[in-house]
Amino acid sequence: MKTNGNTILITGGATGIGFALTEAFVKEGNDVIICGRREHKLKDAKSKLPQIHTRVCDLSKEKEREALYNWIESNFQDINVLVNNAGIQRMIDFTKGISELSDGENEIGINLTAPVHLSAYFIPELLKRKESAIINVSSGLGFIPIAVMPVYCATKAAIHSFSLSIRHQLRNTSIKVFEVIPPMVDTELDKGARDERGQVDKGIPPEEVAIATLKALEENEYEIAIGMAQNLRMGARNNPEQIFQGINQ
Repeated sequence: MKTNGNTILITGGATGIGFALTEAFVKEGNDVIICGRREHKLKDAKSKLPQIHTRVCDLSKEKEREALYNWIESNFQDINVLVNNAGIQRMIDFTKGISELSDGENEIGINLTAPVHLSAYFIPELLKRKESAIINVSSGLGFIPIAVMPVYCATKAAIHSFSLSIRHQLRNTSIKVFEVIPPMVDTELDKGARDERGQVDKGIPPEEVAIATLKALEENEYEIAIGMAQNLRMGARNNPEQIFQGINQ
């Protein structure tokens, strides 16, 4: 997969892994569009990278996903890469009942429903390109979950399964399906939960994820397990119960 000369949509591209990918793709000579819910974050990103295009969009809402697709189709007819990166992470205690689940952001809507719907919207367009790609950002926690974040981990496991399935469906087309599997990354994803748990290690810099991703794209490495995520992926195959108990002590 070539890593320059593409037109790329990155969801959640204003911060964290998404912004690191945005920077890396811009540096390689790509036309990059990013979307996110927070206009001020998009403005910050554009102030650093004036050449990017931005769009405010709450991907948890079906009408906004549709509006994003229509805007892209009208303004960027040569789009050939979709990066499903946007995600949120919450600690949820199910012993507290439905209110604990409901009183917060919609992890399933943003982490799972949005990538599935955007893929369905964009695949017919991507099929028209000579070379195109879908890049789904999952997580090492999709292979071995941390129990205090049950919904987040479940959505990432679903993204892994979804990536396998659509990669098979699209195997004889121009679309390549990549899955980025990061370890813990030092971003605002957890909204301070690591500090609450007294966690000293905040993870690797998001730039490391971007570097590994572009390298893997060039080599057509479809599952991109980075750092400690490689151990979780292998542990899920070889000794899942021991690894699960180890990270959930």
